[in-house]
Formats: sequence, structure tokens, C-alpha cells
Amino acid sequence: MRYRVVIPVLDQLAYTQRCVESLIAGGTPAEALLVIDNASRDDTPAWLAAHPELPSVGNRVNLGCGGAWTQGALLATDADWVVLLNNDIVACDRAMESMLDAADRHGLQVVSPSLVEGPLDYDFAAHAQAFVAAMAGALRPGWFHGVCFAVRREVFERIGFPDTDRQLGGREDVEFLVRCLRHRVPVGTVGDALLHHFGSITQKAIKQETGADDLGDRAHFYAKLGMGWLARKRFKRERRESARRWVAEERRTRGHAMHALREDGAFRDALYL
Repeated sequence: MRYRVVIPVLDQLAYTQRCVESLIAGGTPAEALLVIDNASRDDTPAWLAAHPELPSVGNRVNLGCGGAWTQGALLATDADWVVLLNNDIVACDRAMESMLDAADRHGLQVVSPSLVEGPLDYDFAAHAQAFVAAMAGALRPGWFHGVCFAVRREVFERIGFPDTDRQLGGREDVEFLVRCLRHRVPVGTVGDALLHHFGSITQKAIKQETGADDLGDRAHFYAKLGMGWLARKRFKRERRESARRWVAEERRTRGHAMHALREDGAFRDALYL
């Protein structure tokens, strides 16, 4: 199998249904999906049980994002690529195939598609078609995002799996990105595929339920990366500068940016990573 799409879920069944329907409608076979249910308390378990054609695993406890990613990667032994995907997305046609085709052309071992984030108050199919026509072949080297990133299996064998430390609290993607860069793993984001991301729905729901401002420990995260105050400031500054440079170049040459925000009925370029 060329790829397996691992989708961790915790409640939010309506988003999971829309995500799965979007992927299948766009050409991803149901058997290429793997839903990791992190002990949902809504109708998610019943819905998964009613769809045996959709591979899934039900956990007795919430393993967190990193735990579910690693669990899925360990189970997807039949796949050359493991795609780690949020459940609150809608995908363009052939999103997974187009993203991986682009990765092959660019020689990437970890790859993300482009993103629009915010409310889905526009014609996504029409926008995605125009976007991909303009952005196909475009690349942001050295960066991927946690909403969706595909990893060649040999990368796990070389540098390990996503960190399962629950104190990272949503920063598992950045930790894995830094590890990839330190090991000189070729990573990038491509313009050949586009996702709409509603915006970390599960994390927002957990924060609202618990009253927490942050699901992790920021100081612990940077300490784990070995970054003191100065290194942290440099890391953030370099990410901002890269985002501004990429947006300017993409706008100048393609008329779109790979990362956009949908606000007040309009698109706005995201000037951050």
C-alpha cells in the first residue's frame, strides 16, 4: 500500500464524518484510512462499529495526539507513507495522491499540503481547483504543519516516532519538525494539494471543558528541544521571517499563498508558521 491515513479522534463525530466522506469522495479508498478513537464519549464508537469497511482502533483511554499518531504509525506496517491527519478538515480531490506525487518530485521524506483555516463559508471545491492550478509545483522547503503531514516509513526507522509526552499539549508536530531538521530529513509543504482546516476543534473543546489556557507545558516543550531563552526567540523570529518571505514570493509568482486564513468572508495570508 502506498499510504495509510491515520486520523486520531476524540468526540466531534460530525467533523470526523465530514473528513472521512471528503477523503473517500476525493479518491482515497476507505481501506487506506485508520481512525484512532481516543476514548470518545459521543456517538463516535457506535458510528465506527456501524462502518466495518473503515479500519479503526478504539482506545480505552485518551493517548493524546502524539500517542495516537505513534500507535497508527506502528499499525500501518503495510504502507510506504503514513499520513497523520486532523479530523477537522475537508480535502480537495486527490489530495493525498497529489501531495505524495509532489513529495516524490521534490525528494521530500516528510510533506504537508497547503491550508486554508477558519469557517467553511465559501465554495471550497471551486477555490481548491483554482488554487491547485496556480500553485502546483510550488514548495516551502524546511517546514511542514501538524494538521496533515505524511512521513515515509524509513524516517520513523531513522529518527523515531512522534513524541508521546502528554506535556507537549499540541506541540508534537513542532517537536517532530525540529527533530527532522536536526537529522537533515528533507521536509516541505507543497502547493499541489489543499485542505480546509476548521481550526483545532478537539483542542478547543478540551480547553473549553477544562478551562485550561494551554493543554501542555511551554517551558517543558522548549527545554525538551534544548532551547534556552535566546534560542527560543531566534527560533520564533526565523519562523516569522520565513513565513513572510514565502508569502511574498508565492503572491508575486502564483497569486496565492500556501497558508491562508478565512476571516469575515475573505481570505487573508497567514504570516506565521
